[in-house]
Amino acid sequence: MTRQEAYDILMKYLTNKNLIKHCLAAEASMRGLARYFGDDEDKWGIVGLLHDADYEMSKGKPEQHGLLLFQNEKDIPEDITYAIKSHNYERNGVTPKSRMDWAITCCDTLTGIIVACALILPEKKLSAVTNEFVIKKMKQPAFASGADRTQIYLCEEKLGMPLLEFVTICLTEMQNIHEDLEL
Repeated sequence: MTRQEAYDILMKYLTNKNLIKHCLAAEASMRGLARYFGDDEDKWGIVGLLHDADYEMSKGKPEQHGLLLFQNEKDIPEDITYAIKSHNYERNGVTPKSRMDWAITCCDTLTGIIVACALILPEKKLSAVTNEFVIKKMKQPAFASGADRTQIYLCEEKLGMPLLEFVTICLTEMQNIHEDLEL
């Protein structure tokens, strides 16, 4: 599967501009994580790009999020399909197994926290965000209170990465596509 094919699928199912930007942020983060682990950047990027493609379809049915896309899309490689399904394991019961599965699970929420960090700064730019600032805000339960930090912290146990390094990679990759994210 090519990146363009994945992007076309994303655009077929998502209309919300912020959700699309979230998927772009996850794609960038996953590519950076794949590079860190010496894995397939294109494959990991596609996982990030498509992980929330069925979000609008599953609205009101959180236990089906990550599963509905594959009722219609049959040509997505099996390992990519599994990673996408497993990123919502707490609700749909598909347990992450591979490093790629855990990477999307861990970075999904982090991308939202990074965006929230940028939006509270006067500049409203990713370039003004530091990894230390992200970690400081993560430790404040009232900040982005809907974001489940436990998934982010799993980077240490499931990926063997210190939190600071994990945040740095995701932040840097998002900063590299700041124009696409309009931040």
